[in-house]
Amino acid sequence: MVEQNKDAYPLALRQTQGSIRAEAADWQSWLMFFLRSLAEQVRRLEKKAEREKRVLVAMPELSLQIVEFAREHGRVTIGEAIKLTGASRNTLKQHFRALVERGHLKPHGSGRGAWYELR
Repeated sequence: MVEQNKDAYPLALRQTQGSIRAEAADWQSWLMFFLRSLAEQVRRLEKKAEREKRVLVAMPELSLQIVEFAREHGRVTIGEAIKLTGASRNTLKQHFRALVERGHLKPHGSGRGAWYELR
């Protein structure tokens, strides 16, 4: 958040630092900057969560299971997806291909050693 507020950050910091050794330090400038930054981050995360929710609702159940597994474990392989879902390798390959094409998964490696992570 500091990067997006390059002007406000040093000003708030200077105002607080200027009074830090005083009997009654003025923390208000710094705290207000910090709280505004947190509030902005919350707004951004809410928007992102809402977008992701809309995408996930429209996703086939099998694809959703794959994405959730990758989210929980950091990565997923087709072999893991077979164990998780009981679906055939060919069916899962189609889902993985679609998830890569739509930008949900990023592939690493090739063949049976391939694994996928969330983008």
